[in-house]
Amino acid sequence: MLDVCRWLTLEVKYLDPIVEFYREHLDVAVVSGTDDECALDVGDGCELRLRRPSGVPRGGLHTHYAFACPANVYDAWWAELEAEFELQEVEFGSMRSLYLYDPEGNCVEIAGAAADRPIDDPTLSGIFEVVFEVEELSPAESFYTDLGFEIVDRGENRRRTRLTSGGLDIELWEPHLGLADARGGVHVDVGIEAGDPEAAADAVAERVTKRESVGDGVRIRDPDGHYLTFVS
Repeated sequence: MLDVCRWLTLEVKYLDPIVEFYREHLDVAVVSGTDDECALDVGDGCELRLRRPSGVPRGGLHTHYAFACPANVYDAWWAELEAEFELQEVEFGSMRSLYLYDPEGNCVEIAGAAADRPIDDPTLSGIFEVVFEVEELSPAESFYTDLGFEIVDRGENRRRTRLTSGGLDIELWEPHLGLADARGGVHVDVGIEAGDPEAAADAVAERVTKRESVGDGVRIRDPDGHYLTFVS
């Protein structure tokens, strides 16, 4: 069974400016770093990893992804960020999301999607959504439903599909501009908690383009070039 996002990796040309962006504007802490990669704590056991193009897997380019935040501190995030950025806002039923761009062109969403916390604690609560660009929806849908994701929504023109594992939503987009002119990420690298990493990889064994053991997990590459690492 698949669950929450443990990390998302973005590709960056230079570490210092984008690390400073996330530290200053999103108030996240650096948890580890090398000359080629830096990991930021974005809440609830999840990391945002920023990686220079020094090998594979590469981080994602122009990736649209979403942080959760406590619903009762969403307004505090808006007030904090609107002075510096031209924000866009979209309502999804009772949930509101704001959108801005980081210096590498990734579309960052913050959504009031997590349980309330004290109003003086406007922290992030992990990453709950990542958008993958795929060449064609139908085979990508089949791959991810066989992994254990459930389809919960489709675009009216069938250019996007939203799936969920319960703890992580993945949107599959054929190439197009979405909300806030965002694009789906290419060669995205994401870590996902799994009850049985080997079994998760076995479910799509005939369609993966690469598979390897890494630490306490299994890393696969999907047919569109995205890397998924299942960790226990």
